[in-house]
Amino acid sequence: MPEHASSPSARAGAITDVAGIEVGHYSDPRRPTGCTVIIVRDGAVAGVDVRGAAPGTRETDLLAPGNLVQQVHAVMLAGGSAWGLAAADGAMRWLEERGVGFDVRFGTLPIIPAAVLFDLPVGDARIRPDADAGYAACEAASQAAPAEGNVGAGSGALVGKLFGIDRAMKGGIGTASITVKGVTVGALIACNALGDVIDPDTAQVVAGARTEDGRALLDTRRALLRGELPKPLLAGTNTTLGVVATDAVLTKVQANRLASVAHDGLARAINPVHTMSDGDTLFALATGHVPLDGDAPGMTVLGTMAAEVVALATVRAVRAARAVRIGDSYFPAAADLG
Repeated sequence: MPEHASSPSARAGAITDVAGIEVGHYSDPRRPTGCTVIIVRDGAVAGVDVRGAAPGTRETDLLAPGNLVQQVHAVMLAGGSAWGLAAADGAMRWLEERGVGFDVRFGTLPIIPAAVLFDLPVGDARIRPDADAGYAACEAASQAAPAEGNVGAGSGALVGKLFGIDRAMKGGIGTASITVKGVTVGALIACNALGDVIDPDTAQVVAGARTEDGRALLDTRRALLRGELPKPLLAGTNTTLGVVATDAVLTKVQANRLASVAHDGLARAINPVHTMSDGDTLFALATGHVPLDGDAPGMTVLGTMAAEVVALATVRAVRAARAVRIGDSYFPAAADLG
């Protein structure tokens, strides 16, 4: 899959602006699917908030504040539905080979929570991210700003499926960051939403369900409210995934709170969101390079920053996407209807 990155002049920062964060994509050349790894070699305090009703996740229970593990070493986001969770195995192998993880006496154990989205309708569903894909994503990881659009976990992402997949559009992966008083918060979002993607600044639909002739945006929210009925849905066939990272020093309780507040960004940029057919999951990582003392932002400001970068990254995911044609199926991108 080609890696479409937006122009540097249009870039609103990236999650790799957060000290200690590396990102790598693997995009399968056989069909639009892939995985994206966010690596923290020195470990990060982590939290998670799962809002969608159909999640596919791994190692999320250990992120609860009362549980033993205090740090993680990577987060894996993948296509392929639950099969795609195997990508985390490859990341575990890659990190173990480099001595990254906890010394558990019998080996070095990397902790890698993971979440998956459903991209099986795009191409041959028998092709899914596996351990080798996860390993390859780690091999590609760097501190450079990651590519956006049709890459990694966003390769097969679609948005706007409420009125049938034939009226959907191409989703993707996007990133953004904000720095306030020396503290940076960044986000990486793989958008495969059931609903439309909205620009929060204009309230206009950017990508989503199209009209019956396929030539214009329908506006799912307004269509539902005027009584148009959605098509029957297979549960769990969507999902927006993401990671919010900060260089601030946070406790595990604070990291979980940051993940929770970050979902406000999804609510601003996706409508409808957190549905019965989405497994929307956001992780939070705190790399601990900047103490929150003196004039540094507190949790209220960090939460505002987190929601903002999630909304920005979600919109960027669809704006950076490019159209895909698979057999008789064609999924245009935001640029094609603009």
